[in-house]
Amino acid sequence: MLVPKSITCLQNYSKEQFFKDFIAGIIVAIIALPLSIALAIASGVSPEQGLYTAIIGGFIVSLLGGSRVQIGGPTGAFVVIVYGIIQKYGISGLTIATIMAGILLILMGLFKLGGLLKYIPYSITAGFTSGIAVVIFSTQIKDLLGLSMNNVPSQFLEKWISYFKNIGTANISAIIIATLTLAIIILWPKVNKKIPGTFIAIIIVTIITSVFNLQVETIQSKFGELSSSLPTLSIPRVNLNVISDLVMPAVTIAILGGVESLLSAVVADGMIGGKHRSNMELIAQGVANIFSGAFGGIPVTGAIARTAANVRNGGRTPIAGMVHSIAVLFIMLIFMPYVKLIPMSALAAILVVVSYNMGEWEAFEKIFKAPKSDALVLLVTFFLTVFLNLVVAIGVGVVLSSFLFMKKMAEIADVKCVLDDINDNEDSDKINNINLPDGVVVYEISGPFFFGAANKFVSAIREMGATPKLLIIKMSKVPFMDATAYHSFEMLYDICEKQGTRLIISNVQSQPMKMLKKYGYINKVGEENFSTESHKALINFNEDIAS
Repeated sequence: MLVPKSITCLQNYSKEQFFKDFIAGIIVAIIALPLSIALAIASGVSPEQGLYTAIIGGFIVSLLGGSRVQIGGPTGAFVVIVYGIIQKYGISGLTIATIMAGILLILMGLFKLGGLLKYIPYSITAGFTSGIAVVIFSTQIKDLLGLSMNNVPSQFLEKWISYFKNIGTANISAIIIATLTLAIIILWPKVNKKIPGTFIAIIIVTIITSVFNLQVETIQSKFGELSSSLPTLSIPRVNLNVISDLVMPAVTIAILGGVESLLSAVVADGMIGGKHRSNMELIAQGVANIFSGAFGGIPVTGAIARTAANVRNGGRTPIAGMVHSIAVLFIMLIFMPYVKLIPMSALAAILVVVSYNMGEWEAFEKIFKAPKSDALVLLVTFFLTVFLNLVVAIGVGVVLSSFLFMKKMAEIADVKCVLDDINDNEDSDKINNINLPDGVVVYEISGPFFFGAANKFVSAIREMGATPKLLIIKMSKVPFMDATAYHSFEMLYDICEKQGTRLIISNVQSQPMKMLKKYGYINKVGEENFSTESHKALINFNEDIAS
């Protein structure tokens, strides 16, 4: 149903719920403020652009989204992608790719593809999410330790080699600020669980840095003066060459944004006992990305941690998400002069916490208990994300998991001569009561009958030995067949025609029967040669012999 949850939720809205949503929205805004700034800087854009994303993208996601409590904004999953796009295509390229991704997300929602994204295996999402977490952590070492480095290599191994070469330039003050920030974030929940530890940490370390005039890099020393003005509409010039260059980055943003937003919505459903509208959520994410890109922001998606914080603090309708965006806007307009004083090492510490929280580390703990195929997909996706890039990792992960799944299904599928093992046949008693003439063979296919299993069927038929007078193919245990499996049926028909064997197909389920009808196979074989039960086919054959 393509109806925003905001329309549904406001039909019976109360003052009590508005108060809860308002409080939740303010708390989430306090969480979102330092995260949006830190994620923007890590992505290679200015701090303001992270705030624009939370304000514009977050408001639209809540207004049009298919989840009651989804909080939209910049997330750690996009850091690697955004940084790579900027390095290759610049800010204008990022803007165009973000808008293109928004259009793709809208199309995905309109074509009702939201349900398909849930079929991406957990081993892939755990692999690339953990890989992104490691990459984000590795990008923060320079600011975390206050290293004096002009350029940080983009490749993972080269980056760490460069860090070790420059370890002697570490800034003790930066390390102290980073350590203090981490300590406050970790310990603050024991003092107060309502007010976010990141917010408290940022205030304390910023005051310490200013009062003691510590020689550490701040947002101001790195980016200069920050603008507290509202963003303006700005769309770069576009041509076919630019669009063709940015197709893959846009597709990556769209797929990753769609997957993460729907995962976040599923988590939220579990917390509130609700049910999100996946296709409406994709459309909302698409619109949010178009406007975020057009007004200077970066890609938007559902933020799992902020969504969970919203639910834990009483948010139950999209109003909470809208309040969060308006609150971030208010903070930007009023307090931006103080934001520039935040130490870079403190933001790096926050991102270290983000990277730790976003990693699916429990999946690695259980890797030896998981099936070997799942473990392989997890490790391949993880290492490709870390050492190459996310696009390659997801592509290889999907292909690898698909092949492994097809291999499993092919192993499950079976073709056997059931008269050799008559006791396992469901209508064996009925067949035993029939006087079987010589030259009757019954084969049974079990499991999904697709291209992975079709070769088994062809091999079994070719190994029949003596030419039978009657061949019955029993399909009661075949829920599905594909075009390759049908082609093997065509080969079977040709073999039977050449050898003078009568072919009867029995116990066909609905999907295979529809497929055989569409291809005209029933007319070719003859409708009289399709039977609902194997024993009836044998009775009919006996009657034909007798006559």
